[in-house]
Amino acid sequence: MSDFRYATVLSARDGGVRTITLNRPESLNAMNRALIDDLARAVEDANADPATRAILLTGAGRAFCAGDDRREHIHPESEEAARALVDAIQRVTRAMVLGPKPIVGAINGWAVGGGFEWAINCDFPLWAESARGFFPEVSLNLFVTGAVTTLLPALTGLAKAREMLFFGRKYGARELAEAGVAWRVVPDDLLMAEARAVAGELAGLPPLSVRAMKRVLHAAALPDIGRAMALETDATVAGFLDPETTRRLSEF
Repeated sequence: MSDFRYATVLSARDGGVRTITLNRPESLNAMNRALIDDLARAVEDANADPATRAILLTGAGRAFCAGDDRREHIHPESEEAARALVDAIQRVTRAMVLGPKPIVGAINGWAVGGGFEWAINCDFPLWAESARGFFPEVSLNLFVTGAVTTLLPALTGLAKAREMLFFGRKYGARELAEAGVAWRVVPDDLLMAEARAVAGELAGLPPLSVRAMKRVLHAAALPDIGRAMALETDATVAGFLDPETTRRLSEF
């Protein structure tokens, strides 16, 4: 087994599978800048590692990722600072969605906001039966990132995507499977074993055809993903700079 070290993320390769674990369990793996940057680097490193053939992404402790860390949130005071933060978040999605390696998600506990985006960025997201997810962004005067504006309608259809993004309702794993967001739902105690089995199966396939399939599927099914991410970035930057957002975040 090969280990790779980051401050807020665990990363270890066993054979052809590299498991990346969000590792801020005391904060339900909430997103601060360190976690965002570490996850981007960890996925980029996995994509660049010839021995890694599949990636498994999960969260340590009781949650996959509880969204923005309110205790460490620093509201950007300039457009430059806001754009730098949003670009860092979008860097994770570029590594996950546009990178060559298939990603299996093991989604445990809560997946909220940006954490929900990361779950959707996985190619094969397995959700524990007790896991739940939602998007609070619109209620907070913010916007989604993570290519969700193109990925979610592709998975659920436009009407369901509108419901999920506008109203911010909380969904259980079974509901998400019915909507097309969760690929599979498994008992909580079998989540990691099932995810490892799927990742191992992917790692055993010919890497040339696997990477070509991911690349061509995304190019054909999501031809506007770059434009969607650029529009998301602009909308999120505008939300960060609106004073109303600071008030709503402080009350969330």
